[in-house]
Amino acid sequence: VIRHRDVRASYYGVIDKFRLQVSEQSQRKALGKKDIIATLLPSAKEQQQQKEEEEKRIKEHLAESVFFEQTLCQPENRTASSGPSLLTVFLGIVCIAALMLPTLGEMDSLVPLYLHLSVNQKLVAAYVLG
Repeated sequence: VIRHRDVRASYYGVIDKFRLQVSEQSQRKALGKKDIIATLLPSAKEQQQQKEEEEKRIKEHLAESVFFEQTLCQPENRTASSGPSLLTVFLGIVCIAALMLPTLGEMDSLVPLYLHLSVNQKLVAAYVLG
């Protein structure tokens, strides 16, 4: 058990190091050691009081401060995009076209055979479209 007897607010945040050494009772040779780092922290009550005091100071500072609105010398001429991007629209059209193409194995189609898509390809197009 390690106890800190001289607890003061000025010691909060100070890092202490403790070394534990394990040895056999009959020998002085150490079997192992471990360095432990400890930091003194305020209790929950003290932390709450510090937070309340800090909030009070901030509120008082904000009440005393005067905020000025800054205006830009040159207004920005940005046009906000009002819809989906061209890439999204193009991708949607390609997926719809892919779903409208015939599936592999359909014989009575006027579309060339290299444009017949597999079921998996159509599933991918439907997934991307969805």
